Amino acid sequence: MDIRQGFLVTLAAFLTLSIYSFLYGDNPLYRFAEHLFVGVSAAYWMCQGFWSTIVGNVIPRTSETLAAYFQVPFKEYSWQYIVPVILGIILLMRLVPKLSWISRWPLAFIIGTTAGLNLPRYLQSDFIQQMNNTFIPLLPDWQGIGHFFSSFSFSMEGQFVQILTNVVIFVGVLSGLIYFFFSKEHKGAFGVASRLGIWILMVTFGASFGYTVMGRISLLVGRISFLFHDWLNIL
Repeated sequence: MDIRQGFLVTLAAFLTLSIYSFLYGDNPLYRFAEHLFVGVSAAYWMCQGFWSTIVGNVIPRTSETLAAYFQVPFKEYSWQYIVPVILGIILLMRLVPKLSWISRWPLAFIIGTTAGLNLPRYLQSDFIQQMNNTFIPLLPDWQGIGHFFSSFSFSMEGQFVQILTNVVIFVGVLSGLIYFFFSKEHKGAFGVASRLGIWILMVTFGASFGYTVMGRISLLVGRISFLFHDWLNIL
């Protein structure tokens, strides 16, 4: 490891320990690392946006002189690219207190456009697709009771496991919907289904929480491996 690489690894270890020092309490080292991370991230994405959006898309279609200055091939004039340039300039008026009100127009355009573009996508992926996945046959590939017992298997590809999986999905969806149906009092069989829906929801939330914790633990293991292997070189 040369001096430059050793300095960078030591700096990364110092910033890692500074972030973890928040476990003891808020302190100047944590705030320094936090502010440095936010500042570097903002600068990085600003540079990415400038070179990819402005230099890569806007300038080659709006100015032949600027395209030659930034050494990017000039394509052709396109007035559509003038509109986002104007909106971007108006958005910067937020830095001028007397003209900050005008920045609401491009901001409203950004929010409205983003909402309009994402609505069909989320409607398809989070609503229609999930509903479609619940419309499943309870007895997939059913060829009679004789064929069922003759080909009985506990493997994941076996018919028994497929039937059991589809039944669990059907019962889980139905009981979960019953739990949120408040027009009928939750008593008797309806109450049993409602309580089953609670269990289904708790298992789902627990699995989601466990998945999230496992992801964070994986990040922690990565940082500990970096500190003891790359920095201290004792593992």
